[in-house]
Amino acid sequence: MKALTYAPTGGIVAAVTTSLPENLGGARNWDYRFCWLRDATFTLLAFVHLGYYEEARAWRDWLTRAVAGSPRQVQILYGVGGERWLPELVIPWLRGYENSSPVRIGNAASQQLQIDVFGEIADAMFQTFKAGMAPSERQRALRPIVLDYLATAWQEPDEGIWEVRGGRQHFVYSKVMAWVAFDRAANDAQEFAESGQRWREIADQIHAEVCERGFDRNLNSFVQAYGSKRLDASLLLIPLVGFLPATDPRVRGTLRAIEERLLIRDEFVLRYETEDAGDGFPAGEGAFLACSFWLVDNYVLQGRYEEARRVFDRLLSRCNDVGLLAEEVDPLTGRMLGNFPQAYSHVGLINSALNLSRQEGPAEERARVHERQTASR
Repeated sequence: MKALTYAPTGGIVAAVTTSLPENLGGARNWDYRFCWLRDATFTLLAFVHLGYYEEARAWRDWLTRAVAGSPRQVQILYGVGGERWLPELVIPWLRGYENSSPVRIGNAASQQLQIDVFGEIADAMFQTFKAGMAPSERQRALRPIVLDYLATAWQEPDEGIWEVRGGRQHFVYSKVMAWVAFDRAANDAQEFAESGQRWREIADQIHAEVCERGFDRNLNSFVQAYGSKRLDASLLLIPLVGFLPATDPRVRGTLRAIEERLLIRDEFVLRYETEDAGDGFPAGEGAFLACSFWLVDNYVLQGRYEEARRVFDRLLSRCNDVGLLAEEVDPLTGRMLGNFPQAYSHVGLINSALNLSRQEGPAEERARVHERQTASR
């Protein structure tokens, strides 16, 4: 994580490579040499729990600078110096790694609408305040501006956490993270004494809608998007951000459904079912490693410690000779796929290790914010 950090600004790139394929010979090849806002909270928690406060502050400060201006102009990714113009170009004269083309420079996802990043911004600020990092005036001013924008924007369809290119949908995870933004604001009485009631009402509205439209009673599971029958590994984050407790029957049902349909060899979790996925690309990719660490964290929250440790140890064995992980792994051959080394994979590894080794790790701390605040009201 330190090596992926650009020292002059504190920005952390997702990876230092471009176009290493998620499926050999396929077209899912992306440029990851940029900083994603989505990584904000988990990265901050990893740094804070390990005592790397200087790194956490640098990342927080980069985040604040990057999203300066109108929330409507917020991008989901930036250059390491906060660069906004990241046009995606295809380099036709390069064959690509093992003939996996196209080779891309830049990333068009920078122009997508992804509602969940606003929840990450709000929660990242909340977590830094909790950790004792005094906010700057800019950071204090940023939160209500983001929330005012999100008060209507959360109702819009978006491209979602996986940055699909097959059209916008009402992705459940995006709505959950919009709830996170308002829930954290409503819980922060010191910062939002006057508007806290409004934020709580919006949070409750989102919560009710997601539970009604995002849960399929026939599947006994939350689904990828409103009206969909597809599952999605991002649903594993529902208990991790405190939207519902891990013991809730709907969360347990969702975990069972993901184990049945997305879990391969009791170790690898697919992001979603790519057959006829409607994401704008041909079927087929490896298993996204961060999703497997989310599974570990869910097992921890449900008290399934032996299973959590077993999956974690197997994932740890996938590291290369110097302890690094790529974005994905081919679940059949065990070969690493995607860009390398991948920040999100290592953040997942760190947080899962902390969840397994401490009485209250990052997952339990983040999940219980809402429970503690609800109990105190």
